[in-house]
Amino acid sequence: MEFAIGVDIGGTKIQFAAVNREGAIMERQLMLTEALLGPQQLVDKVLAGIEGMISNLTPGGRIAGIGIGSAGQIDFRTGSVAFAGETLPGWTGTPIKRLVEERFHIPAYVDNDVNVIAVAEKVFGAGREFESFVVIALGTGLGGAIVESGQLVRGAFGGAGELGHVSVDFNGPRCPSCGNYGCIELYASGTGIARLGAESLSAGATAAWKPNSREIIEAWLQGEPLAGDVMDRVIRALGSAVAGFIHTFNPEAVIIGGGVSETGPVFLDALNEAVQARTSAAMSKACRLLPAYVGTDAGVIGAAAQVWHYGNNR
Repeated sequence: MEFAIGVDIGGTKIQFAAVNREGAIMERQLMLTEALLGPQQLVDKVLAGIEGMISNLTPGGRIAGIGIGSAGQIDFRTGSVAFAGETLPGWTGTPIKRLVEERFHIPAYVDNDVNVIAVAEKVFGAGREFESFVVIALGTGLGGAIVESGQLVRGAFGGAGELGHVSVDFNGPRCPSCGNYGCIELYASGTGIARLGAESLSAGATAAWKPNSREIIEAWLQGEPLAGDVMDRVIRALGSAVAGFIHTFNPEAVIIGGGVSETGPVFLDALNEAVQARTSAAMSKACRLLPAYVGTDAGVIGAAAQVWHYGNNR
């Protein structure tokens, strides 16, 4: 049986998996990133995790390649980290592809962590029937990826799709990650929801919830008014951004994934209403707003799927 090794490098954890051609995980491992300990220990963990996956494969299993998704902006031509912010200190400049191929002598493919989620959705999920779609991942931050004619839109070096840093308020707060003002990440990510909740409480309001995204969303679903005000701002901001993406890319679908989106139909229905109110009729009619299909394993499955999806065409 043929496998690809997938690696999903995030700010908190690194996931490893042996994935077959049907997208099933046959073996997995998890390590803490411990990013503050520096990039060398992170490289060591990535290499050790891959080695563990290879050694645990069933006899006769063939490894087609190694696919890696990493937080940060990735130069897809070289497989190196073009830029990584505070999430992975010192990670900028790391030649991931070269280090992995020198160690294992197996083809390696490296991309941004949300780009590989788009690959997972294209190969195994909600994007299978579309040639043109946008993926928005609502997690601790907000990431994006753009697919056109079935392939990822790259830009000059691979940085295209930084949709979280499109501004929805030029008078808004300054984004610590990119320096822009009013980025959608400041409103619709997990940290953005928490920030808006903290603002509401600092203005003298009282609530039973603490200012973190999980508690705010739960209170909103239960009908708590202050949480409802916070989530109304979140949905209006995100709806404005998604309408802008629809007008810019004219996609067949916008696929919403990540932890925040896992709130379920209530969130997606409210977002769809906000998007429809801000999108021209023809553009809106051509585009569907869909939940991500692959789920919480999309990062590591998509990382592995690079090997079969577009790795040979690079």
